[in-house]
Amino acid sequence: MKHTSLITAILLALFASSHAIGLFVISSYVDVQATKESGEVVWKSLPSIAGVELERPDVSPQYSVAYIIAAVIAGTIVILLIARLKTMLLWKAWFAFAVILCMYIAFNAFIPTLSALIAAIVLGLAKVFKPGIYIHNFTELFVYGGLATIFVPILTLKSAYVLLILLSLYDMYAVWHSKHMITLAKFQTASSIFAGLLIPYTSAKTKRKKKTKTRKPSKGTARTAVLGGGDIGFPLIFSGAALVHSGITVAILTSLGATIALALLLSLGRKDRFYPAMPFLTAGCTAGFLLGMILA
Repeated sequence: MKHTSLITAILLALFASSHAIGLFVISSYVDVQATKESGEVVWKSLPSIAGVELERPDVSPQYSVAYIIAAVIAGTIVILLIARLKTMLLWKAWFAFAVILCMYIAFNAFIPTLSALIAAIVLGLAKVFKPGIYIHNFTELFVYGGLATIFVPILTLKSAYVLLILLSLYDMYAVWHSKHMITLAKFQTASSIFAGLLIPYTSAKTKRKKKTKTRKPSKGTARTAVLGGGDIGFPLIFSGAALVHSGITVAILTSLGATIALALLLSLGRKDRFYPAMPFLTAGCTAGFLLGMILA
């Protein structure tokens, strides 16, 4: 088993919660009335900042996969350069901008626009410049719903699935061959600014050992369980595409399939080894989607 039962349960609960919240956020940006009238999915505009409306990428569905893959590769190169040059301020600024933007879009599905913007800024800055395990993972629950709301509208169901396949191949290469994904994960974890779920073992242990008053400082780096943001966000994007093209039942089963696949990976994986999660999550999404289409 890759992690303890408690850590595994926490990761799975957070993963499933981020998908549930994400599907709600995505659905809230569908203009139901206009969709009924036109017979095609009509999306609401993204919220604005200081009168400037946020825009989704102006990319047709046939080029959307190439666009997203190029963005992933470009982003990876930039982060690797930041890690090599150790320009932490640039990394923090870039990360803060991204999480604030995504949370703003997500929060706008629950609360008024101004309140959503203020909450996103406060939580985003706290996440980056005053990091803590609770605020980090709480904000992660909303980030991917905002991210998916940006990209789902430019994807068809087919292109969203092709994206999953290509990212699975890339993930296998990045973890098993080039190993640069491991470098990224270690850099982000060490910088206390990680794009994804992060559960330190010390946090889980202290819940059960509150009686201990004095603890000797541990030698070396404390063990931490992580799940990359892409492993949450890209399956959610496919579930979001399933939601708008095939319905809520199919979307829920797709996300459920991904959750079960993650549970199997965490259960069968070996401690202190890195695994590419995307191939397993893609298999889970596929199984869940097919089951949903059969039952729908």
